[in-house]
Amino acid sequence: MLRRVAVASVFLTAACAGQQKPAAAQAGQPTSTEERVRITNQPPFDLVNCFPRELQLPEQASQGVVLGALLTTRPQVMECLVDPKHRGPEKSTTVEVKTSVTEQGATHAVSGTNLTPEGQACIQKVVDTQVKLAALPKGAQPVEAAIPFEHTTSGLNSVTFGINEGSDFTGAVRLAQQGWCECYANFKEQVPPPLTAKIKLLKANPTPAEVTFAPSGNTEADQLAACLQPKIAALPAKLSSDELGFSYRFVHFDSAAPEAASANLPPELRFLQLDLNRTQRAADSAIADGARTPAALAYAEVVDRYQKTKNWRLFDEMSSKCEALVKADTRVLESIKARQATDQAALALATEMAAKDAENWGDVVAATQKNVDESVKELADAEKMAAQDKAACPKKKF
Repeated sequence: MLRRVAVASVFLTAACAGQQKPAAAQAGQPTSTEERVRITNQPPFDLVNCFPRELQLPEQASQGVVLGALLTTRPQVMECLVDPKHRGPEKSTTVEVKTSVTEQGATHAVSGTNLTPEGQACIQKVVDTQVKLAALPKGAQPVEAAIPFEHTTSGLNSVTFGINEGSDFTGAVRLAQQGWCECYANFKEQVPPPLTAKIKLLKANPTPAEVTFAPSGNTEADQLAACLQPKIAALPAKLSSDELGFSYRFVHFDSAAPEAASANLPPELRFLQLDLNRTQRAADSAIADGARTPAALAYAEVVDRYQKTKNWRLFDEMSSKCEALVKADTRVLESIKARQATDQAALALATEMAAKDAENWGDVVAATQKNVDESVKELADAEKMAAQDKAACPKKKF
């Protein structure tokens, strides 16, 4: 569902944006000790971790419904793995969430490799909180589904301590963000633009000596900076040298936000925002398709009874079951159209960027075009099926 090659290439561009060479180096002058320190641990933060999606799941679970619901948790699962306490020493961490739904209810089992007990507990809490499935009707066959997640410590999506003291501090800032959700209250419907904080640490100070934000040109974003500033300034800081100054670039996404919410982002980041949106739209499609399955089975069952008995009293039941199937088809179509719109917006943006930088964006355009082509075909197939279902509904003849 994610085009990993395309995403990786752009994500690298986005993550490095704003981390230009120091002014002294650009001017050909010697750089200071502070400027030569490479400050890491500044991965983006997905606001869905502050404002989770409210899933509207069908009353009866199917494998597609379960898989889609689990896929919606990807941003929260990845957030769990940002923290090094949640990962082992290897660079790659794999997670599997296996869900079982029975007459007694739903249970989620989390397992994985390079996953610490704290990490497992974090992910368990995510799926238990976010994926609430109703118990199956009595006599129904159990539903089981599993979904994998993979995390790599690329430096773009994780915190690693022990690199240097400046990076240790920025790592603490990044891990603290999930506890600062009140600062993001004005960003439930939009994504804030990148913010840059200048931070100065002094050996003699147990907390930062200076935290200042550059003006963003956006009123709500400047209010966000004003909320973040004292929180950063209160974090413990440890420094063995006399002084260290560096920048922290806050980049935010929101997987659950609509495409229009990313207007504040520069193009590279807007593309990544769209890709995160696409994952959620793919989850919606899986849920809608999964909801259609029991509707189709229910209609097929009553049609089979009618064909065997020719009992005209079954007409009303057939009609209602077919109407439910048509409604399920409509939800499938709507979910595919939403994903297709996201794909087309991403293609338009990638094409625009490729006109300026074909070397870095050419492959992205090709991968995004493939997404569009797949969604167009999927929509055509779904429309054909929906038309067939509607035409098959029984009609009273007077």
